[in-house]
Amino acid sequence: MPEDDEWLDVEAQRIGRCIRDVREYHNLTQEAVFLAVPMNRAHYQDIEAGRANPTLRTLLRIARAIGVSLQDLTE
Repeated sequence: MPEDDEWLDVEAQRIGRCIRDVREYHNLTQEAVFLAVPMNRAHYQDIEAGRANPTLRTLLRIARAIGVSLQDLTE
């Protein structure tokens, strides 16, 4: 169903923007976060851009690295 795929893409982009906004609000660089997770730079950039499909574990690690709850990353 193309509609479902489109919806998922829009939501992934929205969550990626939320992650970026929360990270910037906490004055953290992408490097500080992806090194703390740890993960590769390109994958982290893809998450923030909404191009990647991170696991729940990855999202929890990102939230912990930034110092927020998972809910803060998705609102």
